[in-house]
Amino acid sequence: MSTFLFYKPFEVLSQFSDSENKKTLADFLKKLPRDIYPAGRLDYDSEGLIVLTSDKKLAFQLTNPSFGHERCYFVQVEGLISEEALQQLSSGLNIRVDGKLYHTRPAKAIRCTHLPSFAPRIPPIRFRKSIPDSWLSLTLTEGRNRQVRRMTAAVGFPTLRLLRYSIGAISIEGMMPGDFVKADAQMIQDLLKKSSR
Repeated sequence: MSTFLFYKPFEVLSQFSDSENKKTLADFLKKLPRDIYPAGRLDYDSEGLIVLTSDKKLAFQLTNPSFGHERCYFVQVEGLISEEALQQLSSGLNIRVDGKLYHTRPAKAIRCTHLPSFAPRIPPIRFRKSIPDSWLSLTLTEGRNRQVRRMTAAVGFPTLRLLRYSIGAISIEGMMPGDFVKADAQMIQDLLKKSSR
């Protein structure tokens, strides 16, 4: 069984084919075994870590929220994020997912004064002199459809850029968009650390 870590660039689909000729994983991962699939997804307009594996048990552990794996995102939002908004994000709040009201699990929301090193987005976020922006780290143990974007919008700070930096103890540190690396047994064990709260 094989497992790889991939740094998904902006505007790439988390799948291997597309009828609308958008970029997909296949544009970057042409030499991987055929039985490799993404364990979870990132939106087309989001960036960062995706785990690809042929190990069905690992894929289940990573995608089933009952295992509680921490996923850390760095989020650039429109406006200067307030303490009240950070508290709401941390405590859990109501968002709409697939037309239904959903209350998010408690999370860790922290205003960023220093960011880890990661590549700039191409194309960059449009700079607007009259509207400031800010960064926060948001660590979740679940991953509903467009959840981070829905959460920041619900507290009045729309997401401008979203990057999944880590899952468990594995991160994209030292990687560039489009990079992929083969995961060894120790990396898998690291990936599954911090599994449940």
